[in-house]
Amino acid sequence: MTQIKSSYQYQVGGSLNGDAPSYVTRKADLEFYKALKGGNFCYVLNSRQMGKSSLRVRTMQKLQAEGIVCVFIDLTGIGTQDATPEKWYAGIFYTLVSGCQLTSKIQWRTWWREHLELLTPIQRLSLFIEEILLVEIKQKIVIFVDEIDRVLSQKFSLDDFFGLIRYCHDQRDTYADYERLTFALLGVATPSDLIQDKTQTPFNIGQAIQLQGF
Repeated sequence: MTQIKSSYQYQVGGSLNGDAPSYVTRKADLEFYKALKGGNFCYVLNSRQMGKSSLRVRTMQKLQAEGIVCVFIDLTGIGTQDATPEKWYAGIFYTLVSGCQLTSKIQWRTWWREHLELLTPIQRLSLFIEEILLVEIKQKIVIFVDEIDRVLSQKFSLDDFFGLIRYCHDQRDTYADYERLTFALLGVATPSDLIQDKTQTPFNIGQAIQLQGF
């Protein structure tokens, strides 16, 4: 009897490739894709090993195939050890510049330092989104922020970071360009965890994507 060997190897942990034969499509796949394509802010907050990263990979591929610019920010890569607000936000800034292929459009180191004395890191990031990102990129933009629970262990508050995301959402009522910008947050947290200062408006925007079992 001739034995047929398969080249496929079962994968334990980590995100699956977009064409992985073991990937199981769930209701969340269609909901996530349709919501982001429609410009809705989304968050996928669940326990680990539930397929969040694989969902993100496949959704990014589908959106990119339709001409939507997708940027992936992995907060694990930004780090927590010895990170200062200046370095942390600079890491986010560079990831956006690189992910949107703007390195030929902007001298990013120079731009960041030129605004150092007058603006805080979060103000510089906000200014970059308004004056460069939404000006240079004419297509729809989806920014995926993964491992958002990493910010909960930072030594400094990142309430302003999630406040900026909410600000971009609220700007849609005034500036049409912000309608092209969408965020997707993924991680092990709840919306109430994201802005810990109870004197600020809670993170109460966006559509929750429920990840059910397989």
